Amino acid sequence: MNKLRSSAITQGVQRSPNRSMLRAVGFNDEDFNKPIIGVANGYSTITPCNIGLNKLALRAEESIRRSGGMPQKFGTITVSDGISMGTEGMKYSLVSREVIADSIETACNAQSMDAVLAIGGCDKNMPGAMIAIARMNIPSIFIYGGTIKPGKLHGEDLTVVSAFEAVGQLTSGKINERRLIEVEKNCIPGAGSCGGMFTANTMSAVIEVLGLSLPHSSTMAAEDLEKELSAEKSAEILVSAIKKNIRPLDLMTKKAFENAISVIMAVGGSTNAVLHILAIANTAGIDINIDDFERIRQKVPVICDLKPSGKFVTVDLHNAGGIPQVMKILLNAGLIHGECKNIEGKTITEYLQNIPDKPPSNQNVIRGIDNPLYKKGHLAILKGNLAKEGSVAKISGVKNPVLTGPAKIFESEEDCLKAILNNEIIAGDVVVVRNEGPVGGPGMREMLSPTSAIVGQGLGEKVALITDGRFSGGSYGLVVGHIAPEAAIGGNIALIKEGDLITVDAVKQLIEVDLSDEELEKRKNNWVKPKPKYKRGILSKYSKIVSTSSLGAVTDL
Repeated sequence: MNKLRSSAITQGVQRSPNRSMLRAVGFNDEDFNKPIIGVANGYSTITPCNIGLNKLALRAEESIRRSGGMPQKFGTITVSDGISMGTEGMKYSLVSREVIADSIETACNAQSMDAVLAIGGCDKNMPGAMIAIARMNIPSIFIYGGTIKPGKLHGEDLTVVSAFEAVGQLTSGKINERRLIEVEKNCIPGAGSCGGMFTANTMSAVIEVLGLSLPHSSTMAAEDLEKELSAEKSAEILVSAIKKNIRPLDLMTKKAFENAISVIMAVGGSTNAVLHILAIANTAGIDINIDDFERIRQKVPVICDLKPSGKFVTVDLHNAGGIPQVMKILLNAGLIHGECKNIEGKTITEYLQNIPDKPPSNQNVIRGIDNPLYKKGHLAILKGNLAKEGSVAKISGVKNPVLTGPAKIFESEEDCLKAILNNEIIAGDVVVVRNEGPVGGPGMREMLSPTSAIVGQGLGEKVALITDGRFSGGSYGLVVGHIAPEAAIGGNIALIKEGDLITVDAVKQLIEVDLSDEELEKRKNNWVKPKPKYKRGILSKYSKIVSTSSLGAVTDL
């Protein structure tokens, strides 16, 4: 066995008092020669995403013991994006990614753990755990809590986004109050993360592609037995990885991150993947930047027909072959690097060997490479005088991703949503929501409520919404987020006035306001930096240290 970090505690100079502490939590004489494995458990009853995690933690804990390791469980936080969406509480969502990373790093390093098995469900659990894993570089594996099964109403598949869109449908007279309540009661049937290719399922797929979770595990349903069996297997594989000294930074190569970007393009993943991949890569010391997404988008088509803009949910993708089937199609097309390895020590080419070259003929979720949903990826990186560092446009489901229109300006998400629900937004408008960035929000709230209301009113193809905040993985339409530099630090989005003409052109990768450099400079000279919204607490601290979104909104540059 390799020399263990915990040996300083279990066998070192101060071993008598340290070993006494460990005996008190269940160590016997023979356990001091075993690797100590942290089980970072994101279980909570706050959200359906995480309510099923404890049973996975218990299965993994027992499996670690059987496999020759010594588990030590500890908790880490989560927040529910779905519950906090559209409220002040959503400002804590992205912040929670850093809290999760910091807490896992703190517990593992303070106790000199030899490895970590992290278990999470809601959106920020995955990137938070991965940032910690990259920082520590001890043998690690991630267990995804699993996706939720679709809700059903009159034969229609529902997701959490269905409830948000129903609000817009109600205000535009498309449905009545009774239908709204029916959707609300039926869209989330049980445990698991939001069921479409939203942020949680996007990031679980990213981790599978990076090799830090087991093949097929990223699309399993939370309530199915195979998820528990996968947790047991994950623990066994982690103990094996300790013996083989397979570490995260052995797997997190530039080519592995390029593979992850290719897969999220192919499956139609969330815009948040851009932010989180940049953050994880930065922590791992890998040179991945925002332009790499556009480079890869140009050659990788969207081959999966998944919600929010498509027809199917993640359990349908799983039944059609899951992420390995998508990867096999991309591998055969030369669109991913087959030499990258996973936590089992296998190359992608090796572990995809028995995956069929073509998706099953009895399904419509995954298409062949020659019959894509879209010929290019759906996450476009736009630049221009409104986003010199870049911005992210999600253009899946948009027939004409080009719009020039007058700016309708809002200084917060709440003001924007109020205007939409009051039918003040009309076709051709460019809705601008600013001062919602990493610093200005602070915390980069997601604009799911406004975007869903716009779609619900039938304006998804006719209105653009741009922001220095983020979008939920459930958002779609002509939406552009992550505009950098953000308004709060003097980015040009802060200088726009009501009625200024703005062009969003995802074909030319352009976002600009029809103003001369001289006019922008004049307005910049008259701009007054807004005062911080919070003077104490975590939001205050976060706003002082967070980076620009073009670097992943990280806090440890």
